[in-house]
Amino acid sequence: MGALAFFAGLLLTVMGMGRWKETGSPYWLAGSIALFVLTVVGALTGGRKSR
Repeated sequence: MGALAFFAGLLLTVMGMGRWKETGSPYWLAGSIALFVLTVVGALTGGRKSR
């Protein structure tokens, strides 16, 4: 996963958390947490090459 994709994922997570605070909807919270987890997992596993 490239650096650009990592920062885009973080930006979308922060925007989703802001939307959750505006609306109070649990769907925004769950989506933001899921996107953050996917971003972190992608960053941790993206640099490894499988043989």
